[in-house]
Amino acid sequence: MTSKKMAFEPTLEFAREQDRLDPLAHIRDRFHIPPHGEGKACYFCGNSLGLQTTSTADYVRRELDIWAEKGVEGHFERSADAPEREPWFSYHKMFSESLARLCGAQPDEVVSMNQLTVNLHLLMVSFFRPDGKRRKILTEGGAFPSDQYALETQLRHHGLDPAETLIELWPRDGEHTLCTEDIIAQIDAAGEELALVMMAGVQYYTGQFFDLQAITAAAHRNGALAGFDLAHAMGNVELRLHDWDVDFATWCSYKYLNSGPGGVSGIFVHEKHGNDPSTPRFAGWWGNRESERFEMKKGFRPAPGAQGWQMSNAPVLSMAAHRAALDIFDEVGMAAISRKRTQLTAWMEYLIDCIRAAEPAHMPEIITPRAPAERGAQLSIIVPTGGRAVFDKLTAGGCVLDWREPDVIRGAPAPLYNSFEDVWHFGRILADACGVSL
Repeated sequence: MTSKKMAFEPTLEFAREQDRLDPLAHIRDRFHIPPHGEGKACYFCGNSLGLQTTSTADYVRRELDIWAEKGVEGHFERSADAPEREPWFSYHKMFSESLARLCGAQPDEVVSMNQLTVNLHLLMVSFFRPDGKRRKILTEGGAFPSDQYALETQLRHHGLDPAETLIELWPRDGEHTLCTEDIIAQIDAAGEELALVMMAGVQYYTGQFFDLQAITAAAHRNGALAGFDLAHAMGNVELRLHDWDVDFATWCSYKYLNSGPGGVSGIFVHEKHGNDPSTPRFAGWWGNRESERFEMKKGFRPAPGAQGWQMSNAPVLSMAAHRAALDIFDEVGMAAISRKRTQLTAWMEYLIDCIRAAEPAHMPEIITPRAPAERGAQLSIIVPTGGRAVFDKLTAGGCVLDWREPDVIRGAPAPLYNSFEDVWHFGRILADACGVSL
């Protein structure tokens, strides 16, 4: 493909040449790309809902067929046409290796289950245990609403006032993103009053990828725990949760993981907690030790690892769609995905900068960090004048992006199905909407 530092040219011919050289170009054909006019849309909304794989329907249909043919026995009998697939009783086990690779974990530290905010609440039952003066939570200001609501209500559940016990970090005046040194300083300042750091991995609004390792180390140095919402990080950026000593994390599967609207979530629990049966948690049948599950006895004995946080049996149809997408991630690998993501996002950045050079005061401003290590496959831009009208022109031209109040257009060039030519068309339409030419 291209070298690490690409010399860009603002032409369609350049984009097509990069697509010709792209070793992942053929993967695009394994996704259903929405139509636009007589062609296909330029879909940059994978940070909200990733595209469906062409194999998803077959994976889901297989489980429907097993249900039709076997009924309840599908829990224990494998499919004759797919003997490698787990029966429903142990279906969740098929995901451990794949999810571990995606987040840098041991296989027993991850499990696919529930929904993201449900999982966040369940994990906070275990890892937010206010005691004496250690009762504060630290998070980024302007966190995604679900995270805000979860943190607020967890504090109230413990009889605490969020106005006094929730520390929200905001950028410096005139800046859009947080400095790692400021995050660390706030953690140190909270000191022995801090119980938990709970932040996004990649911030949904700005697209900033936080330094999870440094944040975790600072939390632990001050006697607190650290957990992360990886909704915008899983399948997007390379993670090393086990090595970074992160205590817990959760994510959804419907964004960069392309597993369908409302798709099943997953969790990470570091082995130091997961292999300690005394770690507090809310219990459910499926989290009990598998060998004892059907003894139907009183007394919860958690399964080792993250599986001990399961509540209910697997949502198989949703997880079948998840499996279809994860098979592509297993085949391609995050290293290759990351290489293309870096180049594709830099190409979008370059085209925006070309437009901005025409008249900077009135042109799009990128608020996502410029350093590739501090972002994933997302650029958030502000258009100082008429931003919503610019967004509408991009939409009319076949670019699927999203608008986030009050003034941000988010574009996510996902490396599995977006092309350099897609990004070129985005740049061309954005330039026209801004009254300039590339």
